[in-house]
Amino acid sequence: MFGMLSAVQIAVALVGGYLLGSIPFGVIATRMAGVGDVRQIGSGNIGATNVLRTGRRDLALITLLGDGGKGALAVGIAWWLTRMADPLTQAEATALAGGAAFLGHIFPVWLGFKGGRGVATFFGTLLAAAWPAGLLAAATWLLMAFLFRISSLAALVAALLAPAYVWFTGRPMALVVLAGFMTVLIYFRHLDNIRRLAKGQEPRIGAKKA
Repeated sequence: MFGMLSAVQIAVALVGGYLLGSIPFGVIATRMAGVGDVRQIGSGNIGATNVLRTGRRDLALITLLGDGGKGALAVGIAWWLTRMADPLTQAEATALAGGAAFLGHIFPVWLGFKGGRGVATFFGTLLAAAWPAGLLAAATWLLMAFLFRISSLAALVAALLAPAYVWFTGRPMALVVLAGFMTVLIYFRHLDNIRRLAKGQEPRIGAKKA
């Protein structure tokens, strides 16, 4: 894998994707709006769910779109730069850039490598890299959220099925690997949620904290 990409192309995809993914939209949005540092609020997470705890839905939406968009943008740039290459090489480039952007969101260099859980960036990256699988994963999240009203459970199930969705929709193996890579990191970042799910203590969507 990645045999058709030059060392320069690989470096650009990895470094460029990582730096783009490291942009902390939640931190930037809350600071610019004058509501403080989102890392000092609620769970301390930099994602849209925690930004919503500031009471500013507009900032949460900006964060959601920014976190998802940076993954999609990394994939889009890699796709454009390799537009003259064959489909497999193009898939390899987009997989590298998308995976690097996802890694950047979870371990951002600008925040001491302490980032978010990656759900929005996961969906943005997957939709850009393999949109049929991205739509299936999004539909899975919506179904699980509707049935169980637990956001983390919906994300975990959608992430778990994502590699299979990419495979069954006929996408190149590089994109299956990308989906699997993101799945592993999402489960790593959700270890606390998994423990609470096992104990039946994970809060439901819309429930107020005790």
